[in-house]
Amino acid sequence: MTRRELDAAAITDPVLRAAFDRCRRLNARHGKTYFLATRLLPGSRRPAVHALYGFARLADDIVDDLAAPRAPGDRGQRLRDLSQDLHAAMDGGPGCHPVVTAVAHTAHRYRIPHRYFDDFLTSMRSDLTVTDYGTLEALRGYMHGSAAVIGLQMLPVLGHTAPRDEAAPYAAALGEAFQLTNFIRDVGEDLDRDRVYLPADLLAADGVDRELLLWSRRTGRRDRRITRALRSAAALTRRFYAQAAPGLDMLEPVSRPCVRTAFVLYGDILDAVARDGYASVHRRSAVPLTRRAAVAATGLARIAAARLTAPAVPAAARLSAVEEPPR
Repeated sequence: MTRRELDAAAITDPVLRAAFDRCRRLNARHGKTYFLATRLLPGSRRPAVHALYGFARLADDIVDDLAAPRAPGDRGQRLRDLSQDLHAAMDGGPGCHPVVTAVAHTAHRYRIPHRYFDDFLTSMRSDLTVTDYGTLEALRGYMHGSAAVIGLQMLPVLGHTAPRDEAAPYAAALGEAFQLTNFIRDVGEDLDRDRVYLPADLLAADGVDRELLLWSRRTGRRDRRITRALRSAAALTRRFYAQAAPGLDMLEPVSRPCVRTAFVLYGDILDAVARDGYASVHRRSAVPLTRRAAVAATGLARIAAARLTAPAVPAAARLSAVEEPPR
């Protein structure tokens, strides 16, 4: 993490600085779209976003550790250990893992409710035993912890001009839209982990089931029924984006370019899947680098406009609510 970002966030403790830097490197390595959008935030807010991403990535890597695919109990214990470490750190103790140290500091600083992290870890534990979802309602129960609460965690970091209770449903819907996009893009990779996230009833409407998906993955052959089902899933996901869109204008102006950029780029993933013929059973679609650069440039222009119109806030006022957690 750049010294400028850490200084802007008033993070001075060397242990904390190293912890936040670890999170930033995780985001840069794994969260290509997410990291690009984060670069459009004011430097003072980036460390917190990196910490939230880093914690989610840490738990996700435990769940998706295929080195021990037949030992969900081992991974379950690692998740329990992670939960205990997080609770200890949030109670003021030192985190055993640097990512936990960073995210506990972030939760304290931005008053993020601890239950959001508990809900997230509950969904991560379900990935060890649940391999499919019969309905969208059932999937949304999972996505509450795995995606909606991520949007809710982000909301106080981004800042909001509308009351928090009013902005929260839109933040949650955007988290769900992003995750549904990932599910559509990663059908093949999820099959390799013995998971089918797209609801069974949505797939069945076009004559698709797990066996057909596995056959297509194994043989490399296409099937029109799968194409139709993925097209329907993309249309469903677009509706989640539409539900989330009004919330963009409820964010603080300096944060809107970041979230709008993520909003556009994640939507572009659906476009990329469509251009590839909805072949995500076989390969992962990607947004071209030129497109990502163009969207980022638009975000930068919006940042410049937002900063020109934003009222000046004295540094002391900006930091008045920031408090170092007990260590």
